[in-house]
Amino acid sequence: MNTVGTIDRPLTHDPKKQAPMKAATAEPTRSATTDFTTTGANDSRQNRTREMQLIPEALARAHMHERMLEAEAQRPAARLMAARRMQRRAERASLRARRALAIAVMQ
Repeated sequence: MNTVGTIDRPLTHDPKKQAPMKAATAEPTRSATTDFTTTGANDSRQNRTREMQLIPEALARAHMHERMLEAEAQRPAARLMAARRMQRRAERASLRARRALAIAVMQ
């Protein structure tokens, strides 16, 4: 099968590059249906402006901005937790040193 494009899988998705619609060959000439151009259809399909195409990008940018704000809000809390952890570790080391000194003095 060597077709250029089908309705389900067109050669291009750009309406301006698609072939214009042709009248069916089964219809007799001078039938009730008039030959028409697809400019109206093309114009209606062209409502996808650049702004609409950039909406997902703008949403992603807003989502990343929210994530950055959350991360910045969590940084001070993380620093405080790390400082408390280091303080407890230093206190335990100080107690071990005192214990070791007391044992050394007792003997």
